[in-house]
Amino acid sequence: MRWGRGLVWGGLAVSTSLLPTESAAQRPGADMPMMKPHLYTYVAFDELEWLATGDESVVEYDGEAWIGGDFHRLWVKAAGEQSTSESHGDVEFQGLYSRAITPFWNLQTGLRFDHRYGEGTGASRAHVALGLEGLAPYWFEVEAFVFLSDDADASARLEASYETLLTQRVIVESEFETNVALQDVPELGLGSGFTDVELGARMRYEFVREFAPYVGYSWSRKLGETADVIRAADGEVGGGALVIGLHVWY
Repeated sequence: MRWGRGLVWGGLAVSTSLLPTESAAQRPGADMPMMKPHLYTYVAFDELEWLATGDESVVEYDGEAWIGGDFHRLWVKAAGEQSTSESHGDVEFQGLYSRAITPFWNLQTGLRFDHRYGEGTGASRAHVALGLEGLAPYWFEVEAFVFLSDDADASARLEASYETLLTQRVIVESEFETNVALQDVPELGLGSGFTDVELGARMRYEFVREFAPYVGYSWSRKLGETADVIRAADGEVGGGALVIGLHVWY
């Protein structure tokens, strides 16, 4: 036990040579080992689904995975679609560093890679990505990103979703997504301005939290100058589809 010195007590300078003080070893918790930061992992397919779209059906997927601690994480995100009757489709891949900046929001930055393939539409582009992902008031999950391509084309994307619990196992997830291009990108059939909007609702049944089949409806439409480009090529600018899929994570 150590003894302290130089204490003023009750306005009087008194000697503390006889007053005990706690040593470092005697302080509460001093004998506890320093805790190491935890390393967590997460893998999920939010959407792994089949869509019936008129004469053609499509398989779509949207998944993500991360590894890290409470504040710093490395993310991988992948999304795409593949025609079940043709050999064309597209894929988007993102590799991101994520930093928690508030209890509900993460700042993310990294690279995005897009690739279209099949039927002479092959095109690949790389982007720098910067955005926010988190939980907005009233429990809306939000992603807001800006992108700058290797051709210096700038774009932005906003995604939002909301879950409604009908029972402890039956959940309806509503989704919204829109994209904006700041320049025309003829090789991708994009005009400047808002390029598209997508709305969807999916009702899933969670046999367990990690495994839930679902059914739903997805509607999308091209907008503005992008829609004009597609009409000029005799393409369809919008439509809806019934979806059947799985929501899984571990």
